[in-house]
Amino acid sequence: MRLDQATPEQLRQWETELAAQYQAILDQKLNLDLTRGKPSAEQLSLSDALDGILAGDYKAADGTDTRNYGGLDGIKEARELGAQVLGLDAANVMAGGNSSLTMMFQAAMTGYQFGFNGVESAWKNIDGAKFLCPVPGYDRHYTVCEQLGIEMVTVPMTATGPDMDQVEAMIKADQSIIGMWCVPKYSNPTGVVYSEDTVARIAALGKIANPAFRVFWDNAYAVHDLMSNPPQLANIMEACVAAGTEDSVLQFASTSKITHAGAGVAFLGGSANNLNAFRKVLGTTTIGPDKINQLRHMKLLPNMDALSAHMQKHADIINPRFEAVLSKLDAAFADSDLGAWEKPAGGYFISFDTQPNCAQAVVKLAADAGVKLTPAGATFPYGKDPEDRNIRLAPTVPSVADVNAAMDVFEVCVKLASVRTKLAS
Repeated sequence: MRLDQATPEQLRQWETELAAQYQAILDQKLNLDLTRGKPSAEQLSLSDALDGILAGDYKAADGTDTRNYGGLDGIKEARELGAQVLGLDAANVMAGGNSSLTMMFQAAMTGYQFGFNGVESAWKNIDGAKFLCPVPGYDRHYTVCEQLGIEMVTVPMTATGPDMDQVEAMIKADQSIIGMWCVPKYSNPTGVVYSEDTVARIAALGKIANPAFRVFWDNAYAVHDLMSNPPQLANIMEACVAAGTEDSVLQFASTSKITHAGAGVAFLGGSANNLNAFRKVLGTTTIGPDKINQLRHMKLLPNMDALSAHMQKHADIINPRFEAVLSKLDAAFADSDLGAWEKPAGGYFISFDTQPNCAQAVVKLAADAGVKLTPAGATFPYGKDPEDRNIRLAPTVPSVADVNAAMDVFEVCVKLASVRTKLAS
């Protein structure tokens, strides 16, 4: 089916046929969900050994009694694992609670209210403080900016990462840009892995930006590969050292999609200056993280070899679901002009772009048919996709059979919405 070659008569005929197919789907009264990128129950069960793994021994490797107060930076072995994930020295990593999003918000609040270089550098003192947001991107990043009243400005994603020509031009022209969100490996939702050149150019931004500028490097999918020879992400801190911009980047990761999503360990990595500023604020809100949970994780995943083996089990569970989505998309749309999508090598999402002005209609049709999708526009700041095209598919939670059933509905909804939009134009 190609809309650009269809006559009005063909479009009306397709609309009639698709409407009948859609009504048959409505009669099935389905209840399927492809909304959020959560681990499935099968994946969560991979880490059930966490329960009771300490067997009454609460001592960390250095003798710390993890039952007690203290240890703001987290236990040493947790920081060492986080350092390996982030490509840093353990001295440049803090291990926290279950959510890297919490650490991202705390870091953003530190920058906004207190500044990373003293109170005079606080973002609240900068008129019209702005964050750059590569789009499509991660909705929870946008919520952090909205909560703090930071304006968001979009830049397009390319096959190698954010459009760096545009990023550099915007930063040179506007010193009120004080940050940028990045998901550098298997970017949410496109699956893009930033190229080595993109990483180097991001590291160099600190030389042209406001000194208060910070890149929030959310490496959420650092070890979430779906293939045996995955694409490699260049080390951002090594690039910063080469550029002399070590203070310009804050790195984040967590075990939230590695072990138990609600009971994991988050990591913050950065320069000594950035971590000291963060500690000063964090120390007023807590005396230390859940060190017992950190120790449990280190017993389960004591090194990168153990982590890699664990993540292979995740890949074995997730791969059939991703393959189901991609094979359905290929079968339905490969020879059409109704959509475009990525084929990610890892991560948790598949990004699908409809014809312009169709995404909201697709999501509504699917919802009415019993298939929940992430709201159209969620991958853009303020929930506003200017072209109304992007839909994020999250296939990890449903069974393969349910994914296939949901994608059959998705196909009909995309075709019906596209034909109706064309007829109305």
